[in-house]
Amino acid sequence: MEIEFAGAAREVTGSCHIVRAAGKTILLDCGLFQGRRKESREKNVRLPLPVSEIDAVVLSHAHIDHAGRLPFLVKEGYQGTIWATAATRDLCAIMLADSANIQEKDAEFLARRARTRGRQPSDGEATADPEAEPLYGMRDATRTLELMVGMPYNKPFDVVPGVRAHYTDAGHILGSASVALDVTENGTTRRLVFSGDVGRSGLAIIRDPVPPEGASAVIMESTYGDRDHVPVDGARAQLAKVVRDTARRGGRIIIPAFAVGRVQELVYDLHALAREGAIPAIPIYIDSPLATDATTVFEMHPEVFDQSETLVQRVPELFKFDLVRFTRSVEESKALNTMHGPLVVIAASGMAESGRILHHLANGAADQRNTVLVVGFMAEHTLGRRIVERRDTLKIFGDEVPLRAQVEVLNGYSAHADRTELAAWLDAVRRTSPALGPVWLVHGEPEAQDALATSLRAKGYQVTCPAPGERGSL
Repeated sequence: MEIEFAGAAREVTGSCHIVRAAGKTILLDCGLFQGRRKESREKNVRLPLPVSEIDAVVLSHAHIDHAGRLPFLVKEGYQGTIWATAATRDLCAIMLADSANIQEKDAEFLARRARTRGRQPSDGEATADPEAEPLYGMRDATRTLELMVGMPYNKPFDVVPGVRAHYTDAGHILGSASVALDVTENGTTRRLVFSGDVGRSGLAIIRDPVPPEGASAVIMESTYGDRDHVPVDGARAQLAKVVRDTARRGGRIIIPAFAVGRVQELVYDLHALAREGAIPAIPIYIDSPLATDATTVFEMHPEVFDQSETLVQRVPELFKFDLVRFTRSVEESKALNTMHGPLVVIAASGMAESGRILHHLANGAADQRNTVLVVGFMAEHTLGRRIVERRDTLKIFGDEVPLRAQVEVLNGYSAHADRTELAAWLDAVRRTSPALGPVWLVHGEPEAQDALATSLRAKGYQVTCPAPGERGSL
């Protein structure tokens, strides 16, 4: 068995790991690289191997940095099976369509900008700008869904001959999974475990992570490998304080959030706080058609909710209450920026790289009464990271916007395990794995990976932080 690390290697986005085993080739995830437009574009258009060599894809969850390049894979000719959990497949139905729409709209914008600037191709230069071509379109997203097969947790399935897999709950977002691949070669079976994105115990709605057992080797994420989060149970109280303080100033709370997972968690907590009277009765707008659709998918899968949660037990409609409003149309979204008085606006994208959140930041970042509330990881070179760094100005739609609003970062809302939780997850795997061998760290920036690797080596693990294109074997 050989593993090649083709994405999320010494970085966070672009999750893709190639497993060559039993004479077959399997992709674990096929996600989009995100960050600077030109650099991420160059990475996204280069598949790590010919499509004809790929026999199957096993997907960990629906986030775009794990699933977002699947339509490009299909556009390039992939016709095999894409395995996922049932909830992940349902989420991908809306997320990949949304991603395709963004690709097409971005291409239209770039082409329109080139025409507006009156740029003419020089002699010998191609007339068409490759950056103005969408990576994929809606047709490719639709065809991708036709190849996806939804599987329940803890039920083995044959990925290809000689490779059997099963999913355990990763506790990250709805439908997220860790993958156990059992590879049989020359009469010997070895288990490769891919963590996917490991969640946290105690998150609202989602069940706690379940580490797979009996691993021979592990590919593990390391997003927060160099730090610990504040406790999950303190996040709701911090959210309440931000809402109260900002409302007292007469400002609005602007929250960039991933449409899938984070939005629903925030709505759930705001619902609980409103029922307790812990926040003022101000309007809460979910300004994201994708988040609205994702919330519908959440409502379709109560079987994977954490039944120990009080609100889950007592309230039939978790995401609908008097203060919350879901906006769909562009007109409704624009109207929010003309409203006066305190309110909460939650909009995608989570790293503030695209979507309606850009309009709210463009209109609200300069107002010192407002708060920009960061509730998730912001990768390098994203607008979200620049907000976390509290830059003096933000470049939005080509304009310099002063950042005078308060910036609050609530790491308690992270859906990623921190360094202590990652180590505990791996320790649980090792307790059932007497022959555990290599541990490869992925999905993390170098500083976080190196810190986690050092601490894990001190506990006796064989840890490597593979570079892009590097290979490991069993």
